Amino acid sequence: MTTEPQILRETSDPRTAYDKVATFLRDQLLSGRLRTGDCLLPERELAARLDVSRPVLREALRALAVIGVVEIRHGVGTIVKRPDASTLGEFFTFVLAQQPDVIDDIMQARVAIEHHSIRLACRRASQPDFDRLAAALAKIIDTIRDPVAGGIADFEFHEAIVKAAHSPTLITIYGSISELMRRSHLERREQIIQIEGINEFLIDHHRMIFSAIVDRDTPKADELLARHFEIGADFRRRATARYATIGGETATTQPDI
Repeated sequence: MTTEPQILRETSDPRTAYDKVATFLRDQLLSGRLRTGDCLLPERELAARLDVSRPVLREALRALAVIGVVEIRHGVGTIVKRPDASTLGEFFTFVLAQQPDVIDDIMQARVAIEHHSIRLACRRASQPDFDRLAAALAKIIDTIRDPVAGGIADFEFHEAIVKAAHSPTLITIYGSISELMRRSHLERREQIIQIEGINEFLIDHHRMIFSAIVDRDTPKADELLARHFEIGADFRRRATARYATIGGETATTQPDI
């Protein structure tokens, strides 16, 4: 005697409900049927449509609200939001910070993002972008002997290159790893600041990169950025060797400064 197969509902599993709700929102947004600012169906209708219980649906919506996908307004409903990139950045920071050798991996991603960004910036940069880069360059010069302020200025210059690309995706991805990159910037600056020739390199090379972007010379800008990372890595190796010689702590070589 054969047994009829049974179809089981998994509405008691919060993860299943979350996946259903997240998939529903994603598909609705991609299709254009839902837009930022729209209100979702009432709980009763949405729960029935997704075949989940209302309590489990509420938990799934709360989880989505935490990451900024929706906003739950009492007396109004659940509103679709445009996720804040800073929320994504916090998520990446928590997840990636627990992985070994994360900084090296982050820096490799940074190199790829900045190379594509500088090529786009040469075509798309506007006067406000040039002004932002010029201000960051001036700050690099003014803070050249201050490892903390100088590191921040250096990071802001490279961040300005990405913003000048006018690519929302690149800007979001770069912003999501910015906190880890900023910390790495400061740590590296403190190590290399004593190496002979570093000040001249930091000023002159950033100035040449800026000029290439202003001239919209894509091949030159891309080549200069590649050299920037290579020379920066060499200064890092020299700093590591110096600290090893004097009994300081050594660190893994990073691909940029």
